Amino acid sequence: MKGELKILGTAHGLLLGLVLASPLIAPSLLPWGVEALFIIAAFQLRLADRRWETRAGLQGWISHIRMAPLRLVPWAGTAVVALIAGPEQARLAAAILIAIAMSELLIYPVSAHLLGRLPRLGLAGAILLLLIGCGVAEQGQAARFVIAFALGMGGCVFWLRGPDGEAGATLAALAGAVAALIIALLWPVAKTVVIPAAILCLTLTLAHLSVMRRHPLHWRLPSGMRFMRFH
Repeated sequence: MKGELKILGTAHGLLLGLVLASPLIAPSLLPWGVEALFIIAAFQLRLADRRWETRAGLQGWISHIRMAPLRLVPWAGTAVVALIAGPEQARLAAAILIAIAMSELLIYPVSAHLLGRLPRLGLAGAILLLLIGCGVAEQGQAARFVIAFALGMGGCVFWLRGPDGEAGATLAALAGAVAALIIALLWPVAKTVVIPAAILCLTLTLAHLSVMRRHPLHWRLPSGMRFMRFH
């Protein structure tokens, strides 16, 4: 199991480093950072796992874990960091461990098959419902992290079904991220919904940039022969 989006993978690694360092920088931002990790990690997992059908038996149910077991190690580190951040974050550490267990052992095996059968419009509707669920769930709780994980999975399938790498789609995703962040600043009461939306849109933007298509340009030799080159 190996991801292919270099820009998104780099951003994922940087975010993980910031989350691990957040107790020293800004402990109050730790729950938001963890939520972003759940969204991006689920996006990367759905992208890397090429299966769309669940294999029979227990080994098929957890085959996505067996293909890359070390992928779970950073979650343990994140939970430890939450404990180090202070007594008030002890509940956050428990929520991380509960959420990742539910996401990996239940949400992913069930949802991967179901999401693969939805059309793009249906995926957009599912994403909207998940964003509403983020608004209902309390920040820093296991239920919210599980919803964020499902949101990342849905976002990945939506991206795979769309015009990936096109300038128009990239700009649309970037505009969605900027609009969501502006709404979060102007209307703080909506941040529980618009911040996950901004994270997902930014993830889509980075995914598009990772596979941005090159446009052919024509050039001629002095002899008049015409060639194609890419830049």
